Amino acid sequence: QLQLVESGGGLVQPGGSLRLSCAASGFTLDYYAIGWFRQAPGKEREGVSCISSSDGSTYYADSVKGRFTISRDNAKNTVYLQMNSLKPEDTAVYYCAAVDYYCSGSPTEYDYWGQGTQVTVSS
Repeated sequence: QLQLVESGGGLVQPGGSLRLSCAASGFTLDYYAIGWFRQAPGKEREGVSCISSSDGSTYYADSVKGRFTISRDNAKNTVYLQMNSLKPEDTAVYYCAAVDYYCSGSPTEYDYWGQGTQVTVSS
């Protein structure tokens, strides 16, 4: 069974940090680009970051540049999203998703999705 499983979400105060993990089972992430998306209540799903499979190129939404870092550990079949200097507007359900080789900004291009993990930034 092919699946992605996110973990690491939770409640954090503004300015705090969290590290999300996206672990794959049933397939290897080596040939997939992995994107992180988020969806806040009443809002559309938006792309946050992506890391390609070919050369490890990374991409970030303007709203998270300089605060979030995406990385991958192919040996562990896992992709991470390190989130620092968190703001209340980062509150959302975060999803990871896999697409062949190259990053895409369109959620419809992604083949596999995790179930999501809740991130809440509040004092």
